[in-house]
Amino acid sequence: MAGPLDGRVALVTGGSRGIGRAIALELAGQGAAIAVNYHSNADAAQAVVAEIEQGGGRAVALQADIADADQSEAMVKQVVSELGALHILVNNAGTTADRTLMRMSRDEWRKVIATNVDGLYNVTQPAWSLMADAGGGHVICITSIVGQTGRIGLVNYATSKAAAIGFVRAAAREGGRYNIRVNGIAPGFVDTDMIAGLHDEQREGLVKETVVGRLGQPEEIAKAVRYIVTDGDWMTGEILNLNGGMFIG
Repeated sequence: MAGPLDGRVALVTGGSRGIGRAIALELAGQGAAIAVNYHSNADAAQAVVAEIEQGGGRAVALQADIADADQSEAMVKQVVSELGALHILVNNAGTTADRTLMRMSRDEWRKVIATNVDGLYNVTQPAWSLMADAGGGHVICITSIVGQTGRIGLVNYATSKAAAIGFVRAAAREGGRYNIRVNGIAPGFVDTDMIAGLHDEQREGLVKETVVGRLGQPEEIAKAVRYIVTDGDWMTGEILNLNGGMFIG
């Protein structure tokens, strides 16, 4: 695939489905070679790889639990060994364990923090020096509107996504000397598997909270990632709010 990202290599964590899948396909369409990280669904990851290859692109599927530092470091090294470099990192993988604070167990708290917060460090830290040695790069963290506004039953998730916003802003300040731009995207409620289990009344309630009158689509988040890595060289430390007007501020 020819495009503005020819010769670039991108790692998308949680790239086998939903927003991650859309991002992997979008960046491949711009010419990037893609490492599709997955935790457990190998078939879904291989399907993304096959779709990219059918379009003439390069891709590999790499299994790793980003909550595990050793697995994350090994995955980053594997990206380089299989695709030759690492220029773009999209920290997309995340998990939930919804429960009100009063009833939330320590395991439910720790599960979300380990993946959504520790995972940012586990993947970005070993990728950082590779990008610096390559003359720069992009790190994009998919955070959430929930990290900006909070939501009942999502204290662990909201905390983790607020932490991701802080991670973006601090890492961006460090990245300047290495020509590494660090930005975030805070989606509202996007029509993916994560909300597929909601009943009609709950979905309608979320839609009513938006200004534009609908949920987001994964491809809309992917287009924002594409903009950042193809045209956003003067942007760093920013959080793009893509939420249909659910949160304006």
